Amino acid sequence: MNKLAPAGDERWELAPHAHVIVYEAEDGGELLTIYDCGAAQAPPRAQILGHLVRVDAEHTQEYGATGYVVKLREDAELIRQAGVGTDHYVIRAVD
Repeated sequence: MNKLAPAGDERWELAPHAHVIVYEAEDGGELLTIYDCGAAQAPPRAQILGHLVRVDAEHTQEYGATGYVVKLREDAELIRQAGVGTDHYVIRAVD
């Protein structure tokens, strides 16, 4: 399920207050669940199997027993990293 708006090749728009929940599996895999806003109580915008390797945008992070939550504080994009593998992603602020 991916209902994120495309922002270019292998790039997707994230809402300014998006929450990205990263569930960590015992085998080292990750599930990224993306919500437009944590307070909206709406279904997730996307669920992606992959690894969030870096966040280059203003954010806070909260850790829990099964992973962590990235709470964005500015407009950003989810970008699939080229050359590393199709399952590696970064979040980068929009200029």
